Amino acid sequence: MSKKAKILWTTDNKETALHMVCLYAHNAILKGWMDEVEVLVWGASQRLIAEDSEVRAKVEAMIKDGVKVVACLKCADTMAITDPLQTCGIDVFYTGELLSAWINSGETILSI
Repeated sequence: MSKKAKILWTTDNKETALHMVCLYAHNAILKGWMDEVEVLVWGASQRLIAEDSEVRAKVEAMIKDGVKVVACLKCADTMAITDPLQTCGIDVFYTGELLSAWINSGETILSI
């Protein structure tokens, strides 16, 4: 059975982003705690990635090492930050169906 982590990241708190979301998601892949880690970036967290170079660099490193990071296109378009998110390797698309699938799967979702 595959070990998967699903993380819904909505906070724009930089300390929480770096020392919880990014730290856990990255280490879960690097240390083999999980086979797959998927982070859904939604809302204010998207602006944090787009505007903060330290957070953006960490997200880019996570993606390089195998963490799947996706973001809500509606939010990104509304905040005019779609291009910066895509440039750092985030898959940006309408994510309502994805989140609904996560919820309906009955699997645990870590929401931050």
